Amino acid sequence: MMRKIRLVEVRSELAAGTRGASLGIDAMKVASLSKHSDFFLRFQPIRVKNENELLFQEPKFKNAKYGEGVYTVLKRVCDAVSDLRSEGLFPIVLAGDHSTAAGTIAGIKKADPDKRLGAIWIDAHADFHSPYTTPSGNMHGMPLAMATAIDNIECEQNDIEEETEALWERIKSIGMRGPKMKPEDVVFIGVRDTESPEDYLMEKYGIKNFTTAEVTEKGIQQVSKEALEILKDCDQIYISFDVDSLDTSVSMGTGTPVPEGLSKEQALELNIELIKDKRVCCWEIVEVNPTLDTENRMANNAFEILEATTASLIQNF
Repeated sequence: MMRKIRLVEVRSELAAGTRGASLGIDAMKVASLSKHSDFFLRFQPIRVKNENELLFQEPKFKNAKYGEGVYTVLKRVCDAVSDLRSEGLFPIVLAGDHSTAAGTIAGIKKADPDKRLGAIWIDAHADFHSPYTTPSGNMHGMPLAMATAIDNIECEQNDIEEETEALWERIKSIGMRGPKMKPEDVVFIGVRDTESPEDYLMEKYGIKNFTTAEVTEKGIQQVSKEALEILKDCDQIYISFDVDSLDTSVSMGTGTPVPEGLSKEQALELNIELIKDKRVCCWEIVEVNPTLDTENRMANNAFEILEATTASLIQNF
C-alpha cells in the first residue's frame, strides 16, 4: 500500500484572508523532524506550482479575490489528482488554503466521472459561499459551492461584475462542466461558524452537521458510522480535514480559529476511523498557518493526525 500513496503538496494561500498558510506543509515537515519520523522519506511528493506572487498586488476581483490565480491553481490540482486516481493511486493532499479542495474534488471526478462522490468535511466553516454571497471575497470560503456548482442566488448579497461572473463559471467547470457532487452528499463534522446564506443551503439540502457536542456525546465510532451511512449511495468518498475544526485551546495556528471545536484526540480518532472505509479515495489536510502560532503547535498536532491517519489507511487497505 505504501507504494500506492502519493503526497500532493499545494503551497497556495491565495484564497485565505490571513497570510501564512503556504508555510503549513513545511511546518509539518519541521514537526516530523522533531518527532524523528521518516514520514516524508517514505512517500513520493508531487508539488503543484502555486501563484502566491499575486499576493504582492491588489486583488482584481472584490468578491473573488485573486480568482484568476485560484483558477490556475485549482486546474493544476485537478490535473495532478486526476492523473493519480487514473493510475489507481491514493492522493494525500497537503494544502495551504481550503479553496484547493475544489480542485481535488474536480480531479477525483475527472478520473471517475460515472462514480457518485461524497465528501466528509471536517471544518469549523461550511465553505459554501459563492461570489454572490461572500461577506469577505476570500475564496477559501467557496470550495463546496465550486464543487456543487451552487451560486445560491436566493441569498444574493453582492452585485458582482461580469468578469467575476465569467471567472466563477470557469472555476465551476474545472475538470468537467457542472456539479461534481450533490450537496446532499456532503457531511459536516465540527462546523460551528456559518453565515445565513450557508445556513439556508444546509437546511435546503438537509446537510447533516455533527457538532462538537454531538461528537463528544455519541463518541467517534458512532459518529463515523452515521456519517458513512449518510453517504451509503456514494461510490467514492473524499475526506477534507481543515485544522480549524480543532478547538482554539489546541492551537491558534490557523487563519480563522473558532472556539468550541474538536480536541486533538477526537480529530485524530475521527480521521483514523473514517479512512478505514474502502470507498475513501483521497484525504486532504489544510490551513495550518505557523505564522499565527507559538512553538509550531498546530503543525505538531496536524502532523500527528496526518501520520496516524496514513497508518490507518495502510493497515486497512
